[in-house]
Amino acid sequence: RPGSTFRRAARDNPPGCLLDPSLGTHCYVRIKDSGLRFHYVAAGERGKPLMLLLHGFPEFWYSWRHQLREFKSEYRVVALDLRGYGETDAPSHKEYYKLDCLITDIKDILESLGYNKCVLVGHDWGGMIAWLVAICYPETVTKLIVVNFPHPSVFTEYILRHPSQLIKSGYYFFFQMPWFPEFMFTLNDFKILKNLFTSQATGIGRKGCRLTAEDIEAYLYVFSQPGALTGPINHYRNIFSCLPLQHHEVVMPTLLLWGERDAFMEVEMAEMTRIYVKNHFRLTILSEASHWLQQDQPDIVNKLIWTFLKEETTRKRE
Repeated sequence: RPGSTFRRAARDNPPGCLLDPSLGTHCYVRIKDSGLRFHYVAAGERGKPLMLLLHGFPEFWYSWRHQLREFKSEYRVVALDLRGYGETDAPSHKEYYKLDCLITDIKDILESLGYNKCVLVGHDWGGMIAWLVAICYPETVTKLIVVNFPHPSVFTEYILRHPSQLIKSGYYFFFQMPWFPEFMFTLNDFKILKNLFTSQATGIGRKGCRLTAEDIEAYLYVFSQPGALTGPINHYRNIFSCLPLQHHEVVMPTLLLWGERDAFMEVEMAEMTRIYVKNHFRLTILSEASHWLQQDQPDIVNKLIWTFLKEETTRKRE
């Protein structure tokens, strides 16, 4: 019915979970070259090694809440709102969301934070960006951790040969349309957004760490702000701008974590990624986990990341 289809709840104030001091401090940094102001949440002492967290779609810094709490004991943990997301500036034209711009953002933010290298962690679209930063600026990444996204070359090669993955990635093509994808997300008070995290087909599974009502409200609050969907979708409107890649090799130790019940990415791509990593490569596939892995199985994910970080430290000492 039209009354419910076009109804939207008023969301003027952020839910309390977004202001939880245990997650860290809300900070802003303006990048000199682009002039854009980025928002991030930082936990852990300044001066500790940097762990930079890049979220996916449709997410924002809050998707890393479990990791902000976990790794602040030994790292300066920074969960970023990517260009166009949340409280980070959102240029109006889609040309400003080319992959080259997104990669440069990460390098510039690293320098603005006073670091020249980091442990780089990315999930989903943030995983794509993390792979590309590691390939283009290897000197800035000491260790690479990617969650549920294959090496970009694997993705482009696989999708061309496997119609099943092409269908799962159909939203990439839907997002090429102007304004209509944003409109569809708003229907029934952002029902599509809710369903992505909660439905049986795409959401966090029965054995996962379900999102609370307040968690879901946090996502609805951020993406219901005026124009808040256009920046994120503009990322996808430029996905064909720098693929295929000219350079492929990843030279730093790499951990790839994968939820096997991912509704959007076929698990076969995870193992194929191995050929592009010219250093220590560890792959762990979690059979009961969904696409939203670091929110779905945070305890296991955190343990696997700690093991990987300590393992490489020990190996270097030897």
